[in-house]
This record gives sequence, C-alpha cells and structure tokens, in this order.
Amino acid sequence: METEITSLKPQSVWRYFYELTQIPRPTGRMEAVTRYIVDFGHRLDLETKQDEVGNVLIRKPATAGYENRKGVVLQSHLDMVGQNNSDIVHDFAKDPIKAFIDGDWVKAQGTTLGADNGIGVAYAMAILADNSLKHGPLEALFTVDEEVGMDGANGLSPGFVQGRILLNCDSEEEGKLFAGCAGGADLNVAFRFKKGAPLLNGDVAVRFFLYGLKGGHSGLDIHLGRANANKLMVRFLKEAVRNYGVRLAYIEGGSARNAIPREAKAVITLPKDDVELLWELVSDYQDIYRMEYAGIEDNIHFTAEMTDTPLVLIPEEIQDDLLNAVEGCQNGVATMLTDFQGIVESSSNLSIIKSSEGLIEINILARSSSESRKAALLSSLESIFSLACAKVDFGGAYNGWLPNANSPVLKVMAETYEKLYGKKPEVTVIHAGLECGIIQGVYPDMDMVSFGPNLKNPHSPDEMVSISSVARTWDYLLSVLEDL
Repeated sequence: METEITSLKPQSVWRYFYELTQIPRPTGRMEAVTRYIVDFGHRLDLETKQDEVGNVLIRKPATAGYENRKGVVLQSHLDMVGQNNSDIVHDFAKDPIKAFIDGDWVKAQGTTLGADNGIGVAYAMAILADNSLKHGPLEALFTVDEEVGMDGANGLSPGFVQGRILLNCDSEEEGKLFAGCAGGADLNVAFRFKKGAPLLNGDVAVRFFLYGLKGGHSGLDIHLGRANANKLMVRFLKEAVRNYGVRLAYIEGGSARNAIPREAKAVITLPKDDVELLWELVSDYQDIYRMEYAGIEDNIHFTAEMTDTPLVLIPEEIQDDLLNAVEGCQNGVATMLTDFQGIVESSSNLSIIKSSEGLIEINILARSSSESRKAALLSSLESIFSLACAKVDFGGAYNGWLPNANSPVLKVMAETYEKLYGKKPEVTVIHAGLECGIIQGVYPDMDMVSFGPNLKNPHSPDEMVSISSVARTWDYLLSVLEDL
C-alpha cells in the first residue's frame, strides 16, 4: 500500500502524507509528530525552531530574484481527529493509519484518514524540500492541538513568525477561497450525584446500541441535517422511561467535540414482563429514524440485547432532568449568514455524553461568525441545563476570523486561479474553526486566505481526499507563491 500511495502525483506530497499516516498524532499526543517535523527541518539545513506550546516553524530563504517579495507563511496543523467504526480496533495513540486508494480517492480502513490537515502539512514539507521552486521568503508554521481548543494557535507569541501573508492550507473545497471563519466555544455540563439508586427486585437489564450514522465535521457538515446519535438515543429513552418504567443506568455517545456523534449506547433496567414490549419499541424507533432521515442517513441501526444487571442506577430525578434537558437542547443550525447565501452563521453540536460513578458529563460545541450570536447561543444552552439543575461552565473559546473584502492577497489568489482555470474562484467564509482568527489576534496586520483540495467527511471514518484535486491544488499553490 505504501508504494501505491507514494507513487501518486505529486510524489513528494504523497510521500510526506504517507509518512504522516504512520505517525500516531491524535490531538494531545504531539510529541512524535513534532519531533518528526523538527528533524525534517534540520535534515534540510533550514532554520527550525519550536515554541513553548510545541508549534514548529521552519524558514526557507527566497529564491534568487524574489528576495524583495513579502514573506509568506504556509500554515497547517499537525493533529488529527481520531474516529473509528465500532467494528475496528484502533489505538490512535499507537497505531498507524491504514490508507488505501479507491478510484480518485485516498481513504482509510475504518478510521479517520488524517488528510485534515495532513495534506496541508505535506504541501508545506514538499515546498520546503524542493529548491527548484520560485517563491519569496517562506515560512512553514506547523501548529499543534488544533482540533480540541486550538491550543497551538492560542499559544503563539508575537515575533515567532516574521511573514505578513498567511496561506492557511486547512480548507476542504477546491475552487473556494475562504476569507473568514466562525469562532467557537465549549459548553461543559455536569450532572453530579453522591450515590446511585438501588435496583428494583426482579428487574432485568437491557443494553441499547445506536450506530451506522454518518457523523462528520460539526462545522462543515452541520447544515446537511445528519442525525445526532445522542439526540436520537435520548429521544427514545424518554419515551421508554415514560411508558415502560425504564430506569437508566448508563449512557454514552460521541467521542470528539467537533464531530457529529455517530454512535450512542445506554444500559437500562425494567420489569422482566415488559421486555417484549421494549423490543417492539426499539424496532419502531429504528423504522422512525430511517424514515425521518431517508436520503440523508442510509445505514441507521438500533439494537437491543439483554446484559448483566448494573450495580446501581442513576437517581431518578437526575435521570429525568438529564433526558428532558438533552431532549430540549438545541442542536444543529441556529442562524444563517445574510451576506453569504447558504452559509451557516451559528450552530451547536451536542458532541459527547458520558457517564461514570456519580457523574454524567455533556459537551456541546457552539460556533458562530458573530461574537454576539455566539454569546446568545451559549446563554440559551446554559439556560436549559441550569433549569435541569446541572453545573455549567465554558471553555475552549476562540475568535472568528473577520473577512477583509479589500485583501491584496485574496485579489492575487483570485487572479491566479482565473489565469490557471479560466474561471473565477468562489470567495466565501467557512463555518468551521480555522486558526486564522486566533492568529489574526496575535498578528493583526497579517493578510490571510484559506484554501485546500477536496476532502469529504472529515472527522469521520468516511474521510477521504481526492487525488486529482490534490494535484491541481498543488499546481495552484506553486503558481500563487510565484505571483505573490
């Protein structure tokens, strides 16, 4: 498989991308990949430095005759989202990604691929290593831990970067130039209780599993109307509690704050005589979900099986507050932008539910291009869980990136695209958390544009990147560097 992927064109890009797939690099586990990038810079005998939070910067001098050009920063992030199908055993902290070719696409076997943002990293590495290219003073900024909290960008200090043009290589639609992005923040919810409730005599336990959903990126895919496994599971549980005397012992769903939940699990108890009725309810809800999401989700599965009885149950008042709050919690698109038709302005993603002894935790990621809308959305979400007597706090906040319609770099990049392809690119904003907004806060005079090749289904095991689009975007990037 290595030889197949590394033989793709442009070979240097795919070689570096393949090497990245062999280095485990989930968010929070950056040591191996940053060491790899630092060693790479040293092998090229280029100025290489690393800051306190782990970001790596490599500088390459200008090509002869281009010394008076403005400095350009190629920026991408080193971490990836770790998501795998339930039938795949994969440790993202230890195991390499098993990539393969399927027609015009590179995919992974049952896991996320890491093309978000491994392709951007590979582009920068290939440019750094090729002395035949024409460009002005060049820097490659490799940030860490973007996917959860954007810690690398948040840790940047003034003066670490010298260039004043930033090309962010973390977008996922060829032919689009992104000039703005949404900001975001986490809402963290905790339902605490001192001890669990005892089981009722004669009750039996049932385990539910909801799976097969598409999931996806909670910003880029939020407008597609895909199902949220947490919301579907709680919707079912609420009726089961109301009509069948079900008691909740355990609930879990989702695994990443910026991924739409694809799976959810729960364990309940109920009187043995009601088990057959419960089987019917599970089957009915599977049919309902498949009908409601026809044309959007094509593989929804909802199963139930007998399981060992739990030691204790979630207290009934906590159970009811939890189910009512999650059922009532806003999820999905909240508002749309008026200046960019069809682009989401604000959204929320009920990302994670997990239960442990004495504690149920919920994480929601709210996004918005407007700081005031983001604040209003967070306040609304806080209210629903505060009414349910949960503890609510906020974290992981980052600013959006305000569009600059008069950007000189945007003008050059649009002209270069039209020169190459005979048509104008689409200039828009993205409903995702690019690092540009945070970097703009540290370097307010930096002119920025984000772009990239075609990726599908990032943040899910269905992630894939187009081989032909990677090649075209490479050619475009090289032309842009000559023209800037």
